[in-house]
Amino acid sequence: MSTANDKQRPRGGRWLDKLLPLLGTTLVTGGFILLIWFAYLWLTPQTAPYQYQLAAEGEANKFPELELEAWPTLKISKYEIRVAEKDQPIALAYFGQREKAAPVLLNWENRTGEPLITLERKPSELSALASAIGKYASQDALILAWWDTSRQIHLLSERNTLFNAHLTEPLIIPAHWQEQSDPIRAYESDISHSVPTAQERDQFRRFTEALLQPPEAGAAKLRELIGTDQEAYLVVHVSDLYKLGLLHPDKFGVAYKNFALTGNIHGLINHMKVEMKEHDYSTYTLQSLSDRDIRVFFLADEPSTDTLMAHLLPFTEKEPPLNLKAVQLVYQQGGYWVYKLP
Repeated sequence: MSTANDKQRPRGGRWLDKLLPLLGTTLVTGGFILLIWFAYLWLTPQTAPYQYQLAAEGEANKFPELELEAWPTLKISKYEIRVAEKDQPIALAYFGQREKAAPVLLNWENRTGEPLITLERKPSELSALASAIGKYASQDALILAWWDTSRQIHLLSERNTLFNAHLTEPLIIPAHWQEQSDPIRAYESDISHSVPTAQERDQFRRFTEALLQPPEAGAAKLRELIGTDQEAYLVVHVSDLYKLGLLHPDKFGVAYKNFALTGNIHGLINHMKVEMKEHDYSTYTLQSLSDRDIRVFFLADEPSTDTLMAHLLPFTEKEPPLNLKAVQLVYQQGGYWVYKLP
């Protein structure tokens, strides 16, 4: 039966009656698909924006660039750090490992123009440091150092260190990777086969806070951290300045800049003075990167120069470390400075 209204409706209206429910069903289905997709993205773990790819492995004597002549049979694994958008590796990493022990990063070659994962150091300086500690520190001595240096010392000198885990503090990555901090931390822990305990993290926090104290108070805090009167040494490297600043930017102002060694020392000094004046820095110290390059670390203000950390290293127009009374200087090699704790 047809009604007056049926007769008056245009023929296309009936198609519209069929189209609207179909359109609604499509939209609802599409909404569910979007929800499922967002849930997948939310629940699927992110991955680090780079990958470690094994390039070579063998005993240390096969890697002369590491200058590990005193450890010829130490197992070494060389990795290329790669990102999808580049054909060449952005860094090289060398890990050392003893049997049934976790791998330890011994050397890092950054091939980018910005800080990445860690700061470079000369392999020869680490070898000399480890040999000296193994020779002069007693078997019962405890070594306090930044967690990465601690792991290297423990591997090479076989001395006890307060920090043995891969703490990934601070996380040194480019600004455009900051949103991927968590997967990067997880990936670095996986590579190092090391998961720190809450106690280790707390101890490391106290260690870095002690470095921010005035010299006498900082040395007392370090002895308190140890908890005993055992023989103990503090090892710092000039690159620790930058890492301390990243962890405590409100308490320790630091910056760095690389300069090429051109043979014109007076010109280089003038460049540093210009940098100091332009940014109103307080003082600076140097790190030799190679025969061609140096890195200059600048402290931003006077409060930063009054810390134990600053007094442990040689800064221009400041009291030299040899005159430090809070701890006793016992060894220096390149960027490494070693002190005996009272």
